[in-house]
Amino acid sequence: MSTASSSNSSQHHIMGVYNRAPLAFERGRGARLFSTDGGEYLDCVAGIATCGLGHAHPVLVDALKTQGEKLWHVSNIYTIPEQEVLADKLCAATFADVVFFTNSGTEAIECALKAARRYHAVAGNPERIDIIGFDGSFHGRSYAAVNASGNAGYLDGFGPRLPGFIQLPFGDLEALKAAIGPTTAGVIIEPVQGEGGARALTEAQLVELRQITREAGVLLIFDEVQSGMGRTGKLFAHEWADGAEPDIMCVAKALGGGFPVGACLATHEGAKGMTPGTHGSTYGGNPLAMAVGTAAFDAINTPELLDNVKTVAGYFTQQLNGLKDRFPDVVLDIRGKGLLIGIKLASNNREFMGLARDQQLLVAGGGDNCVRLLPPLNLTIAEAQEAVAKLEKTCEVVRAQAAA
Repeated sequence: MSTASSSNSSQHHIMGVYNRAPLAFERGRGARLFSTDGGEYLDCVAGIATCGLGHAHPVLVDALKTQGEKLWHVSNIYTIPEQEVLADKLCAATFADVVFFTNSGTEAIECALKAARRYHAVAGNPERIDIIGFDGSFHGRSYAAVNASGNAGYLDGFGPRLPGFIQLPFGDLEALKAAIGPTTAGVIIEPVQGEGGARALTEAQLVELRQITREAGVLLIFDEVQSGMGRTGKLFAHEWADGAEPDIMCVAKALGGGFPVGACLATHEGAKGMTPGTHGSTYGGNPLAMAVGTAAFDAINTPELLDNVKTVAGYFTQQLNGLKDRFPDVVLDIRGKGLLIGIKLASNNREFMGLARDQQLLVAGGGDNCVRLLPPLNLTIAEAQEAVAKLEKTCEVVRAQAAA
């Protein structure tokens, strides 16, 4: 396993909340990362689905340089024309009418949760505060976000659970029907789970979910922070199902292509409670972030890029299922959608990640003992072939170690 130092300087002054791999990088280009000790890696993590166009994409670099020489930050007490440009593009491409810009996916989730509760409050139903979520979900690390996810590991030691958050089995729509009641404000779900092990709702489930929430008069929130911005071959994952449009949607990660940008999108109706003074952000939607976000959006929202995702995803699906057939003692399942791919393993996923690094391949972890492939959306077939070959070698090592 690679033992490259994560830094030449001490880590003693870094808060110890990360279990970091012993590897540090000094530069990247496309799907390649170059470590401080001279190694070259094929990056199928992409900053956890964030660097959707790979590293140092010239369009994003140019946007950053150009805007950086003009204006970085002012404040949302002023009009920011760059926000209007990106908001117009997002609304034109989606169900949404309005956008609130944030710095991260977690902040977009916070806005969505507040919007759902405010929606009912201004309608004269302040008792409707309950947010129904699903097991295996990940909505961020803020206090409200971890309560919405309900993951015990993320809640331990942080005091009592916040009221108004309910978790159900992922995809169990009968349980959802039974759980919705007079205090329900909204339902939040990832169309394709990321951290939860790359589990995807079917198109039929997405449509039924929309029907259930509409008939019950509760808001539907899609967390597309990881599954959105082209990751599945559509601009957003729910678009695979006609008629599944939500009331509110959270976006981030690839929206900034590696620069911190998030957004909470909503219909006029869904956002009717979000009036002046109800929410805000110091940095959210600053001119620098908006310039990079607009450049990333324009580069991703093209037929060519989305078709590439579908083509490369189809190749991965075929080849990885072949890998599962050849290594049934190592690979148990292939799941996910598009280029949000989960490989469920028989062996420990963290150990597998380390062995993959020894093959100069970077993969992400995931729930349910999965590793995830989250490569740049512009990954080539040749690079996908390389990734599969490295995964095959990793499987051979796992098998050999088990037999030893």
